[in-house]
Amino acid sequence: MFKKVKILDEKDKKLRIKSVPFTEPVSEEEKKLVDRMIKHLTYSQIPEYEEKYDLRPGMGLAFPQVGINKRLIVIVDEYEHGKFENYIVVNPKIISHSEERIAAEAGEGCLSVNREVDGHVPRYARVTVTGLDLDGNPLKIRAREELAIAFQHEIDHLDGILFYDRINKKKPFFNEKEIRLL
Repeated sequence: MFKKVKILDEKDKKLRIKSVPFTEPVSEEEKKLVDRMIKHLTYSQIPEYEEKYDLRPGMGLAFPQVGINKRLIVIVDEYEHGKFENYIVVNPKIISHSEERIAAEAGEGCLSVNREVDGHVPRYARVTVTGLDLDGNPLKIRAREELAIAFQHEIDHLDGILFYDRINKKKPFFNEKEIRLL
């Protein structure tokens, strides 16, 4: 039985609070929520389920978006048609990044922002992220391109930042000479 995850809207002030690190292990209840988040994100990327359950497509969620003020992110990456890789990172930190900047040509979206927002969000083309898995084991992930954008977007949520905060109000769009567009 599939049940949608309740996602906070951008108007909710909880999304602007800096999340606290996990100091205790992830609880069984929190692990069940992570499983639901993975299923929600996976289904949202499969057209027949997206339609059946009325889901907006998305590849990531952070605990603040589901009302929990803790540092945990979930990313479901469709790396090949119909094949998904799940990334669950507790207390994620970007420890290094490329000099090169990129932006999603169509702009970014967010499951907490139920409207179109025009503009390019400058991001690093490559990032290295450390953190813990659900069992407390250390993780190190190197991400590039769209996956790197997803990690930066979700980690921003942990600091109370929404993607449109990073759009330059005076110059919302870049051209290919200024930044590489994906």
